[in-house]
Amino acid sequence: MHSFGFLSQFYRDLRAQKLRTFLTLFGITWGTVAVVLLLAFGVGLQRQSIKSMHGMGERIVILWPQRTTKPYRGMGIGRPIRLTDEDAQLLQREIPEMEAVTPEYVRWGVKLKYKDKTSNTRISSAYPVYEDLRNTFPQRGGRFIDPLDLQMKRRVIFLGNETKEKLFGEGQAVGRRITLNGVPFTVIGVLKKKIQSSSYYGRDSRSGLIPATTFASMFGHRYVNNILYRPKDAAFAKEISKKVYQVLGKRHRFDPEDKDALRMWDTTEIDRFIFYFFLGLNLLLGVGGTFTLIVGGIGVANIMYIVIRERTREIGIKMAIGAKRGHILSQFILETLLIVATGGAIGFIFSILIVKIVSLFPIKEYIGTPAVSAPVAGITILVLGIVGFVAGYFPARRAANLNPVQALVLGE
Repeated sequence: MHSFGFLSQFYRDLRAQKLRTFLTLFGITWGTVAVVLLLAFGVGLQRQSIKSMHGMGERIVILWPQRTTKPYRGMGIGRPIRLTDEDAQLLQREIPEMEAVTPEYVRWGVKLKYKDKTSNTRISSAYPVYEDLRNTFPQRGGRFIDPLDLQMKRRVIFLGNETKEKLFGEGQAVGRRITLNGVPFTVIGVLKKKIQSSSYYGRDSRSGLIPATTFASMFGHRYVNNILYRPKDAAFAKEISKKVYQVLGKRHRFDPEDKDALRMWDTTEIDRFIFYFFLGLNLLLGVGGTFTLIVGGIGVANIMYIVIRERTREIGIKMAIGAKRGHILSQFILETLLIVATGGAIGFIFSILIVKIVSLFPIKEYIGTPAVSAPVAGITILVLGIVGFVAGYFPARRAANLNPVQALVLGE
């Protein structure tokens, strides 16, 4: 009964100030929508940026041979470093912190032909581990290069999806024969479409992959263009990098401190940059939305001051019959929190509807899909709680500090 009477009184107070109540609820609702949507779009953009970056591969390091810039054991500077398949195998044996390693051969301008369609394409070599390292997953109905392809030096090719469209259009490619510089190859798979914002030789969608053994025998390359590897733990990427210089420096006789002898691109550094960039961006967006919510909180505080002024006599009677300050304080703080919770709930509903509507538009590739994730909801609820408490505390404290006699007199 006590709770029912409290809610009934609360409802009557709000009805007595319909316009102010509406404006107050609108302010809280709008502030909630601002916080939720800004954070939701920030999260969506962050996820899309990470996904786009990982189109090239997740946590990979690309290693290129360069020239020495320091003399070493009687040998001068400017000596070229040449890497081979054996170097990749050596790194895998000597550095157990590496999860996977693979060499890569590359040749540009290779002529692919199917019937009357031709395409001058970049062709790379591949071992089976390349599929996972570089996220080159096949579309349904196809496959990637397997160990048997390497062992038997099969003439098989895995096509990028754009290369496939140039040669076959909308038609079936897997199982068909094409020529590679006049040599027949069988298409075994087509790259599953992916978003790729970064690359080091070009987009995977515009390339072709053949078994490394077939590549070496067909083009006669003795040296690899680069080596790919992935650390088991990105936290040890720098330590692994030092070991790479030590292992290859010993094999190729260059100073391990000569950082120009090898060039490395550690993509985990970009992951760290993206993390801190979006951490700052989301904080900025969250602060912007919070300021909007604070404006709504000021409106709540104002209406609570009005409610207290109109209920001064009621407060005086309660205090005269024994109500303690804590009871008066908690009552008005609770009423304020109810107003904020109502506006916040409406704001959440509107935000979820807007997110669902936006996700229907073809803009995912550019800004990602906004997401009302658990952290976003948690942060919004926390901000609502703080705003609600602060907005209610000061009016409630004023009510609790009223003198019972003065309250009865002023309330008449």
